[in-house]
Amino acid sequence: MEKSKKKLGLVPKLIIAIIIGILLGLYSPSFVISILITAADLFKQFLMFIIPLMVVAFVTMGIADLSQGAGKLLAFTAGISYASTLIAGSAAYFVASSFFPTFVNEEVVSKVAAASDRAIEGYFSLTITPLLETTAAVVLAFVLGVSISTMRGKEIGDTLYNVFKDLSEIITKVLNRIIIPLLPMYICGTFAKMTYQGTTFAIMSVLWKVFLVVIILHLLYLLIAFTFAGTVTKRNPITMMKNQIPGYLTAIGTQSSAATIPVNIKCAESNGISEEIRNFVVPLCANIHMAGSMITITCCVTATLLIYGMPHGFLTLFPFICVLGVALVASPGAPGGSIFTATPFFPIVGIPAVGDIASLLQAMYIAQDSFGTACNVSGDNAISALVESYYRKYIKKEK
Repeated sequence: MEKSKKKLGLVPKLIIAIIIGILLGLYSPSFVISILITAADLFKQFLMFIIPLMVVAFVTMGIADLSQGAGKLLAFTAGISYASTLIAGSAAYFVASSFFPTFVNEEVVSKVAAASDRAIEGYFSLTITPLLETTAAVVLAFVLGVSISTMRGKEIGDTLYNVFKDLSEIITKVLNRIIIPLLPMYICGTFAKMTYQGTTFAIMSVLWKVFLVVIILHLLYLLIAFTFAGTVTKRNPITMMKNQIPGYLTAIGTQSSAATIPVNIKCAESNGISEEIRNFVVPLCANIHMAGSMITITCCVTATLLIYGMPHGFLTLFPFICVLGVALVASPGAPGGSIFTATPFFPIVGIPAVGDIASLLQAMYIAQDSFGTACNVSGDNAISALVESYYRKYIKKEK
């Protein structure tokens, strides 16, 4: 019986791609860099075409599925999840904007700005026009999602719901079979270009500090979330966090909120959450509660804006955070799904949805995606305790 071959994960592939890109940028002739840039640009054009379709498919299904629940309980859970994500993103911004300028100095900014002095391009480009603009795709997705959720089973049947369910599965397969496998090539081309132009090492000197801040923020968020939930529900927050360790470690290993659901339900059971609540809240929050991802994206975007000398005030970032709080409901189950869902909304803060800056952000995020996922799912069980308290006090009494 042959042993099954272990596949290399996405993060190791990206690390290898970055290393190869840096080496090629340092030692390869310009024509090799141009070939890589050409390939990366073709991938970028395809990604630009897929993004609006991804928004329509995932956001429509995300909103349509949210209506399938228990009324007040659903609204309460969704409200807490959104508030948690919003607070996490806002807090991350204030920490990032306070600490990041201490190591994103004028020298780093000037090196990045000087990259244009050694510009290099690909041999040719191919324009693939998207079927929809991103803004139009978002509006269409919200209209369809809300309409399907309110009318399904009352005024219309399941036909349109099933159409978008199939479309979301098609887009997920495109992500898993094309986008994700080719992403290392795209990142390799980006880093080869940046290294050739002389900006890579200036940026890398910042990234490790950003990662350290992000992980600390994840842990602080969980400490505050479980302390608050434990205080409100009269549970021991230390015990709750101890019981959450299996779910946290599983999420780090799988990089998937969905794959962690069975373990996370067991963690909720250990915390004394009733079966009816844990079976409702944990799967739901796996899709709608993205506090850890929001912390990471906010920090990475703030660092990027600082590196490129772009406006980074709270009024610039807050609309982005508010929109992502809803849009991340559309995050697919693939590793790095949150950053691909966030990509169409980069223009809100002045970052193009495709290009070198966007690909840098994607690489930054995916490099620590497992920790963001672990923060997401762990926060889900703090929410489950609050939801059960609400259920017992206000809903169960009505029955």
